[in-house]
Amino acid sequence: MSVTKGEFTPAVAAKCLQKLSSLRPTLAIILGSGFHHALAGLRVEKKIPYGKIPGFPLPSVSGHAGELYFGELGGTPVAVLSGRAHYYEGHAMERVTFAVRTLAAFGIRDLLLTNAAGGINPKFQAGDFMMLTDHVNFMGVNPLRGPAIPGRARFVDLTEVYDLELRTRLMQAGKAAGLKLQRGVYLAVSGPSYETPAEIRAFATLGADAVGMSTVPEAIVARHEGMRVAAVSCITNLAAGISPEKLSHQEVLETAERVKQSGAALIEVFARLHEKTK
Repeated sequence: MSVTKGEFTPAVAAKCLQKLSSLRPTLAIILGSGFHHALAGLRVEKKIPYGKIPGFPLPSVSGHAGELYFGELGGTPVAVLSGRAHYYEGHAMERVTFAVRTLAAFGIRDLLLTNAAGGINPKFQAGDFMMLTDHVNFMGVNPLRGPAIPGRARFVDLTEVYDLELRTRLMQAGKAAGLKLQRGVYLAVSGPSYETPAEIRAFATLGADAVGMSTVPEAIVARHEGMRVAAVSCITNLAAGISPEKLSHQEVLETAERVKQSGAALIEVFARLHEKTK
């Protein structure tokens, strides 16, 4: 694995985490906007600021705390990342996905990704949750670009990025949590500007149900590392040209706050089902 800023590698970061916590979970969860209330149900064993983990980039976006937790959620040992680094913050893709490679080196086998997204599907409403069935990478860059990593496939099959078994478990969790969990295709853009109405019409033609600025690089790298992946979006707003209102990050945060209990319940039940099916 090539080095990152400060000459740190995911293997070095993983060894650091192994020294900081005795817990050895196989499930990790990355919390995006709309999902941080899941921490309320976490029985914390260790809380680690990203700044204390070698090589971890610090998030600069409101709603992304930049802390890693080890603990139990729904009776299941988990690693929970509260916040992520985004490509639009100026990070190279290697930095954006550094945490995922660290989780793989640590021993994580299953990864649940969460995010806030704009709804494109006319059946969606702000406050809905959507399980990702597939994605379209419109970020203009692939996180696997660059020198080949020894021991890893050069060309990665993405026929099923989002694992069928984990998707089934997510649907079960949604039902148990009393949620109508939508399903659809997530399209990732680089951001940070919101999309134009013309772009949204084009994305709808391409088959996208929701649009956002994260998740896809992490999902690709997780598959490169052999992890199983599931992902869910909180539809925090309707996309440009669909919503009658101007788009703002404040609207994203307000919707996320309104549905925080539902998002937390979905994640906790998913974690509990993970333990039962091991």
